[in-house]
Amino acid sequence: MKAARFLALAAALLCGSAAAATAPADSPTLREVLKRGELRVGLEAGYMPFEMVDKGGEIIGFDIDLARLMARKLGVRLQVVNQGWDGIIPALLTGKFDVTLGGMTITPERAKSVDFTDPYLTIGQTVLLARKLAGTVRHHQQLNDPKYRVLSKLGTTGEIAMRKHFPRAQMRTFEHQAEAAIEVRNGRADAFVYDLPFNLVMAAQFPDGLVHLQEPFTREDLGWAVRKNDPALRAWLNEFLAGLKQDGTYQALYKKWFESSAWLPNVI
Repeated sequence: MKAARFLALAAALLCGSAAAATAPADSPTLREVLKRGELRVGLEAGYMPFEMVDKGGEIIGFDIDLARLMARKLGVRLQVVNQGWDGIIPALLTGKFDVTLGGMTITPERAKSVDFTDPYLTIGQTVLLARKLAGTVRHHQQLNDPKYRVLSKLGTTGEIAMRKHFPRAQMRTFEHQAEAAIEVRNGRADAFVYDLPFNLVMAAQFPDGLVHLQEPFTREDLGWAVRKNDPALRAWLNEFLAGLKQDGTYQALYKKWFESSAWLPNVI
């Protein structure tokens, strides 16, 4: 990368300058955010590399960097609310936070309760295999067999994909994705179905026990969720996201968290 280009991206990351957008007066949520001087963002820490707790106890990740830029653009403080995934939409609806980040897949069912922004990332479901099955299972379809123990996280699109694609397997869900992946690594299960970014990280972290079937067998758009009846907030967030993509800030953050593992030693 040329020096001038690098300096421009660094300036954008620090200032968020090219993502300029003013808070519309007709958004009740943004009026409240500006009044209290704080943007509250809900997510569940533990979804690498979107958000996770580092060795110092701080929540870091792709979504955290985006949230910081979001708050900075509004000129307010950022408060990150660490919320269990199964209660994240109810917590949003009751006003515990203003917007949900955290890699939420846009689905028709969820859209009945919340409004979504434009997609900020597209991913898919993949499979983490126990290393003992390397060479035996070469495609996800082979796991649809009663002899295999397949896991996923409760209440996620990974669980939906597991039940749809592997109905004949022995299926089990976990509250936390890392616990399920470790079950596979330790040989107590055969496969884990979950989002591509998380599985990439886990496979890189534990090559001794995990093999990653990297070809996604679903396609999922991820979005930020907000309460209904606030189209001005959704429009502001879409404009903010478009600005980050236009000036290269988004691409720099993507490279930092998804194309590099420099951050990994800080969380393991």
